[in-house]
Amino acid sequence: MISPDEIAGIGFGTQIRKSPYFEATLRWGAKQFSVYNHMYIPRDFGDPVQNFWNLVNTATLSDVAVERQVEITGPDAKTFIQKLTPRNLSDLRVGQCKYVLITNSRGGILNDPVLLRLADNHFWLSLADSDILLWAQGVAVNSGLNVDICEPDVSPLQLQGPCSRQIMIELFGDTIKDLRYYWFREYNLHQIPLIVSRTGWSSELGYELFLRDGTKGDELWERIMKAGEPHGLKAGHTSAIRRIEAGMLSYHADMDSSCNPFELGLGHLVDLDMQANFIGKDALKEISSFGVSRTLVGLEISGDPLASANNERWPVIINASKIGHITSAIFSPRLEKNIALAIIDSKYSSLSTSLEVITSEGTRSGRIVEQPFHDPGKTLASS
Repeated sequence: MISPDEIAGIGFGTQIRKSPYFEATLRWGAKQFSVYNHMYIPRDFGDPVQNFWNLVNTATLSDVAVERQVEITGPDAKTFIQKLTPRNLSDLRVGQCKYVLITNSRGGILNDPVLLRLADNHFWLSLADSDILLWAQGVAVNSGLNVDICEPDVSPLQLQGPCSRQIMIELFGDTIKDLRYYWFREYNLHQIPLIVSRTGWSSELGYELFLRDGTKGDELWERIMKAGEPHGLKAGHTSAIRRIEAGMLSYHADMDSSCNPFELGLGHLVDLDMQANFIGKDALKEISSFGVSRTLVGLEISGDPLASANNERWPVIINASKIGHITSAIFSPRLEKNIALAIIDSKYSSLSTSLEVITSEGTRSGRIVEQPFHDPGKTLASS
């Protein structure tokens, strides 16, 4: 049997889309790709630890065009968006973003996108890895609401790290300095149409640049890299180390449609008292009333640094019985610890509980700790 480590990479074919930045990432050192939302995403620019240090010390530019947009417009777009999510959107203003959950009729999470409101009845859902375009179109069919739903020509990049603001000033001028966390603006950079938001999947200071013309991807990439050169900008990829440090959840790894918001500590994104009858409301009311049987927790795992992030769900054991599984695990060179997220039986979820983890490198001891593991107040990202 061939082990995963012996597989050289992914073969490229026409059935999987390439992003507008694909050729640029190859020029700048992308070595391996995976598939996310039916599109190739760079996953390796050499050393993942160096990629982490680049992110937290200077800045990285990452191709995240795989965060496909679902565009919802029409006279009933606002009503329709609220139908999709349990988060109360009554205070969402034009120019603002919100992290939301998309739930099914059982309260299971189908996606956890960032929602952008471009106009009164014009929205984008910037997706994690699942087919919400099809879900939204299906929901619309019998909704009785007047909406248009499509995937626009929009492809985001992430510029993240402590030097990202200076690089953005180089590109857009001083006006970018007062762009607030989870807000966005429209820009035109040398005839390149963009939406620029203070968001990103890193919990560092950062920006996302939503390109609105896929033919200009190569030009946009090179302009950013040139502006960032004096500030130490490096081409890179989203950092598993940093996102696990931050307790940021990855769809399909840390949650899927079998998970509900309350298990994951995301109950603050559910408003059961609002008038809107969103999909999954009755189920989530019942779950809230009866409580959950499993809980997402943070763990420290003993021993030498894990060789890499886990690529399978490692069992979590107490008294020789499996009580759950690791969803994401990695060694943090900054914290000098193996850290992990796990979903376990709620009755074992108290802080400092000792347990065992059956890793790919053997059985190790572990204990439950508070998470996020670093910068719990997101002071870096919101600064």
